[in-house]
Amino acid sequence: MFSNILKNISPVVKNILLINIVFYIAQWTFPAVTQNLELFPITSQQFRPWQLATHFFMHSPFSIGHIFFNMFALVIFGSQLERVWGPQRFLGYYISCALGASILHLSVNYLRIHNIEVELSLEDLELFRNSGYEAFQKGMNFKDPILAQLNLLHHTPMLGASGAIFGLLAAFGYLFPNTELMLLFPPIPIKAKYFVIGYAVLELYLGVSNNPSDNVAHFAHLGGALIGIIIVLYWGKNRNSFF
Repeated sequence: MFSNILKNISPVVKNILLINIVFYIAQWTFPAVTQNLELFPITSQQFRPWQLATHFFMHSPFSIGHIFFNMFALVIFGSQLERVWGPQRFLGYYISCALGASILHLSVNYLRIHNIEVELSLEDLELFRNSGYEAFQKGMNFKDPILAQLNLLHHTPMLGASGAIFGLLAAFGYLFPNTELMLLFPPIPIKAKYFVIGYAVLELYLGVSNNPSDNVAHFAHLGGALIGIIIVLYWGKNRNSFF
Protein backbone atom coordinates (compact mmCIF):
# COMPACT_ATOMS: atom_id res chain seq x y z
CA MET A 1 0.00 0.00 0.00
CA PHE A 2 2.59 2.53 1.10
CA SER A 3 4.90 1.67 -1.80
CA ASN A 4 2.10 2.48 -4.25
CA ILE A 5 1.36 5.74 -2.46
CA LEU A 6 5.01 6.79 -2.57
CA LYS A 7 5.26 5.99 -6.28
CA ASN A 8 2.29 8.23 -7.04
CA ILE A 9 3.39 11.34 -5.14
CA SER A 10 3.16 14.41 -7.37
CA PRO A 11 6.22 16.71 -7.78
CA VAL A 12 5.24 19.70 -5.62
CA VAL A 13 3.80 17.45 -2.90
CA LYS A 14 7.07 15.51 -2.87
CA ASN A 15 9.07 18.72 -2.42
CA ILE A 16 6.79 19.98 0.37
CA LEU A 17 7.09 16.59 2.07
CA LEU A 18 10.89 16.69 1.88
CA ILE A 19 11.03 20.26 3.20
CA ASN A 20 8.92 19.28 6.20
CA ILE A 21 11.14 16.29 6.91
CA VAL A 22 14.30 18.43 6.67
CA PHE A 23 12.80 21.00 9.04
CA TYR A 24 11.78 18.25 11.45
CA ILE A 25 15.30 16.82 11.50
CA ALA A 26 16.67 20.34 12.03
CA GLN A 27 14.33 20.79 14.99
CA TRP A 28 15.75 17.67 16.60
CA THR A 29 19.34 18.65 15.80
CA PHE A 30 19.11 22.34 16.69
CA PRO A 31 16.32 22.97 19.25
CA ALA A 32 16.53 26.75 18.71
CA VAL A 33 15.11 26.25 15.22
CA THR A 34 11.66 25.59 16.64
CA GLN A 35 11.58 28.71 18.80
CA ASN A 36 12.74 30.94 15.95
CA LEU A 37 10.52 29.58 13.19
CA GLU A 38 7.22 28.66 14.90
CA LEU A 39 4.54 31.37 14.88
CA PHE A 40 4.17 33.46 18.04
CA PRO A 41 1.17 35.74 18.66
CA ILE A 42 1.68 39.28 17.39
CA THR A 43 1.53 40.49 21.00
CA SER A 44 4.52 38.35 21.99
CA GLN A 45 8.05 39.71 22.24
CA GLN A 46 9.12 36.63 20.29
CA PHE A 47 6.96 37.34 17.24
CA ARG A 48 8.89 37.82 14.01
CA PRO A 49 7.32 38.50 10.58
CA TRP A 50 9.12 35.61 8.90
CA GLN A 51 7.35 33.16 11.19
CA LEU A 52 4.24 33.59 9.02
CA ALA A 53 6.15 31.85 6.22
CA THR A 54 8.04 29.25 8.27
CA HIS A 55 5.65 27.91 10.90
CA PHE A 56 3.75 25.63 8.51
CA PHE A 57 6.93 23.68 7.76
CA MET A 58 7.43 23.01 11.47
CA HIS A 59 5.91 20.30 13.64
CA SER A 60 6.00 19.37 17.29
CA PRO A 61 9.28 17.56 18.03
CA PHE A 62 7.48 15.87 20.94
CA SER A 63 4.87 14.12 18.78
CA ILE A 64 5.76 12.08 15.71
CA GLY A 65 2.03 11.76 15.05
CA HIS A 66 1.77 15.51 14.39
CA ILE A 67 4.01 15.43 11.33
CA PHE A 68 3.00 11.90 10.27
CA PHE A 69 -0.72 12.54 9.94
CA ASN A 70 -0.22 15.93 8.31
CA MET A 71 2.18 14.52 5.74
CA PHE A 72 -0.01 11.47 5.15
CA ALA A 73 -2.93 13.77 4.34
CA LEU A 74 -0.66 15.93 2.18
CA VAL A 75 0.35 12.94 0.07
CA ILE A 76 -3.16 11.46 -0.22
CA PHE A 77 -5.14 14.62 -0.95
CA GLY A 78 -2.42 16.93 -2.24
CA SER A 79 -1.22 14.64 -5.02
CA GLN A 80 -4.73 14.28 -6.37
CA LEU A 81 -5.33 18.04 -6.31
CA GLU A 82 -1.97 18.81 -7.91
CA ARG A 83 -2.86 16.54 -10.83
CA VAL A 84 -6.10 18.46 -11.27
CA TRP A 85 -4.69 21.97 -10.96
CA GLY A 86 -1.07 21.62 -12.02
CA PRO A 87 2.06 22.36 -9.94
CA GLN A 88 1.97 26.18 -9.89
CA ARG A 89 -1.68 26.55 -9.01
CA PHE A 90 -1.43 23.83 -6.36
CA LEU A 91 1.58 25.45 -4.69
CA GLY A 92 -0.14 28.83 -4.63
CA TYR A 93 -3.24 27.24 -3.15
CA TYR A 94 -1.26 25.41 -0.44
CA ILE A 95 0.62 28.52 0.67
CA SER A 96 -2.53 30.67 0.56
CA CYS A 97 -4.37 28.24 2.83
CA ALA A 98 -1.44 28.15 5.25
CA LEU A 99 -1.28 31.94 5.42
CA GLY A 100 -5.06 32.25 5.72
CA ALA A 101 -4.99 29.79 8.59
CA SER A 102 -2.37 31.78 10.46
CA ILE A 103 -4.16 35.10 9.90
CA LEU A 104 -7.46 33.80 11.29
CA HIS A 105 -5.67 32.17 14.23
CA LEU A 106 -3.79 35.37 15.08
CA SER A 107 -6.94 37.47 14.69
CA VAL A 108 -9.04 35.30 16.99
CA ASN A 109 -6.17 35.16 19.47
CA TYR A 110 -5.91 38.96 19.45
CA LEU A 111 -9.67 39.37 20.02
CA ARG A 112 -9.56 36.97 22.96
CA ILE A 113 -6.70 38.93 24.47
CA HIS A 114 -8.61 42.19 24.02
CA ASN A 115 -11.78 40.78 25.58
CA ILE A 116 -9.86 39.69 28.68
CA GLU A 117 -7.81 42.87 29.06
CA VAL A 118 -10.79 45.25 28.93
CA GLU A 119 -12.25 43.45 31.96
CA LEU A 120 -9.07 43.56 34.06
CA SER A 121 -8.29 46.17 36.67
CA LEU A 122 -5.36 48.53 36.10
CA GLU A 123 -3.49 46.77 38.89
CA ASP A 124 -3.87 43.35 37.26
CA LEU A 125 -2.85 44.73 33.87
CA GLU A 126 0.23 46.29 35.39
CA LEU A 127 1.09 43.02 37.13
CA PHE A 128 0.70 41.11 33.89
CA ARG A 129 2.80 43.53 31.84
CA ASN A 130 5.58 43.59 34.41
CA SER A 131 5.94 39.87 35.02
CA GLY A 132 3.92 37.86 32.47
CA TYR A 133 6.61 37.35 29.85
CA GLU A 134 9.32 36.64 32.40
CA ALA A 135 7.12 34.02 34.07
CA PHE A 136 6.35 32.39 30.73
CA GLN A 137 10.05 32.23 29.85
CA LYS A 138 10.69 30.36 33.09
CA GLY A 139 7.88 27.89 32.44
CA MET A 140 5.73 29.44 35.15
CA ASN A 141 2.37 31.20 35.16
CA PHE A 142 0.01 33.21 37.35
CA LYS A 143 -2.12 31.53 40.00
CA ASP A 144 -5.08 33.66 38.96
CA PRO A 145 -6.81 31.68 36.15
CA ILE A 146 -7.71 34.81 34.15
CA LEU A 147 -4.16 36.16 34.20
CA ALA A 148 -2.84 32.68 33.46
CA GLN A 149 -5.07 32.37 30.39
CA LEU A 150 -4.07 35.86 29.25
CA ASN A 151 -0.41 34.98 29.58
CA LEU A 152 -0.87 31.84 27.48
CA LEU A 153 -2.75 33.78 24.80
CA HIS A 154 0.04 36.35 24.62
CA HIS A 155 2.94 33.94 24.38
CA THR A 156 1.90 30.46 23.19
CA PRO A 157 3.24 29.74 19.67
CA MET A 158 1.63 27.79 16.84
CA LEU A 159 3.30 25.41 14.42
CA GLY A 160 2.31 22.80 11.89
CA ALA A 161 0.89 22.36 8.40
CA SER A 162 -2.62 21.59 9.63
CA GLY A 163 -4.10 24.84 8.30
CA ALA A 164 -2.85 24.10 4.80
CA ILE A 165 -3.96 20.48 5.12
CA PHE A 166 -7.48 21.57 6.02
CA GLY A 167 -7.45 23.66 2.88
CA LEU A 168 -6.63 20.51 0.91
CA LEU A 169 -9.42 18.61 2.66
CA ALA A 170 -11.91 21.36 1.87
CA ALA A 171 -10.95 21.39 -1.81
CA PHE A 172 -11.05 17.61 -2.05
CA GLY A 173 -14.47 17.49 -0.43
CA TYR A 174 -15.76 20.12 -2.85
CA LEU A 175 -14.27 18.68 -6.03
CA PHE A 176 -14.71 15.01 -5.18
CA PRO A 177 -17.77 15.06 -2.88
CA ASN A 178 -18.87 11.46 -3.42
CA THR A 179 -15.45 9.83 -3.22
CA GLU A 180 -15.42 7.43 -0.28
CA LEU A 181 -12.73 7.77 2.35
CA MET A 182 -11.86 5.13 4.90
CA LEU A 183 -11.70 6.45 8.44
CA LEU A 184 -8.94 5.18 10.69
CA PHE A 185 -11.00 5.33 13.89
CA PRO A 186 -13.46 3.69 13.43
CA PRO A 187 -12.49 1.95 10.15
CA ILE A 188 -15.65 2.74 8.21
CA PRO A 189 -16.16 4.37 4.79
CA ILE A 190 -17.58 7.88 4.51
CA LYS A 191 -18.12 10.19 1.55
CA ALA A 192 -15.64 13.06 1.34
CA LYS A 193 -18.31 15.76 1.57
CA TYR A 194 -19.68 14.38 4.84
CA PHE A 195 -16.22 13.90 6.29
CA VAL A 196 -15.19 17.49 5.53
CA ILE A 197 -18.44 19.03 6.78
CA GLY A 198 -18.41 16.94 9.95
CA TYR A 199 -14.78 17.75 10.65
CA ALA A 200 -15.39 21.47 10.11
CA VAL A 201 -18.38 21.47 12.48
CA LEU A 202 -16.29 19.68 15.12
CA GLU A 203 -13.46 22.20 14.72
CA LEU A 204 -15.89 25.11 15.04
CA TYR A 205 -17.40 23.64 18.20
CA LEU A 206 -13.99 23.03 19.77
CA GLY A 207 -12.77 26.46 18.75
CA VAL A 208 -15.77 28.28 20.20
CA SER A 209 -15.59 26.16 23.37
CA ASN A 210 -12.18 27.73 24.05
CA ASN A 211 -11.03 25.09 26.51
CA PRO A 212 -7.84 26.43 28.19
CA SER A 213 -6.36 22.91 28.30
CA ASP A 214 -6.85 22.43 24.55
CA ASN A 215 -3.61 23.27 22.73
CA VAL A 216 -4.98 22.72 19.21
CA ALA A 217 -5.33 25.79 16.95
CA HIS A 218 -8.87 25.05 15.79
CA PHE A 219 -9.39 28.43 14.13
CA ALA A 220 -6.23 27.90 12.10
CA HIS A 221 -7.81 24.72 10.75
CA LEU A 222 -11.01 26.60 9.96
CA GLY A 223 -9.05 29.45 8.40
CA GLY A 224 -7.27 27.08 6.03
CA ALA A 225 -10.54 25.45 5.02
CA LEU A 226 -12.30 28.80 4.57
CA ILE A 227 -9.59 30.29 2.36
CA GLY A 228 -9.47 27.04 0.42
CA ILE A 229 -13.19 27.05 -0.35
CA ILE A 230 -13.06 30.73 -1.34
CA ILE A 231 -10.22 30.04 -3.78
CA VAL A 232 -11.89 26.97 -5.28
CA LEU A 233 -15.14 28.88 -5.78
CA TYR A 234 -13.22 31.76 -7.37
CA TRP A 235 -11.51 29.43 -9.78
CA GLY A 236 -14.94 28.18 -10.77
CA LYS A 237 -14.12 24.53 -11.28
CA ASN A 238 -16.95 22.53 -12.86
CA ARG A 239 -17.91 19.98 -10.21
CA ASN A 240 -19.72 17.87 -12.79
CA SER A 241 -16.38 16.84 -14.27
CA PHE A 242 -15.39 15.10 -11.04
CA PHE A 243 -16.80 12.15 -9.15
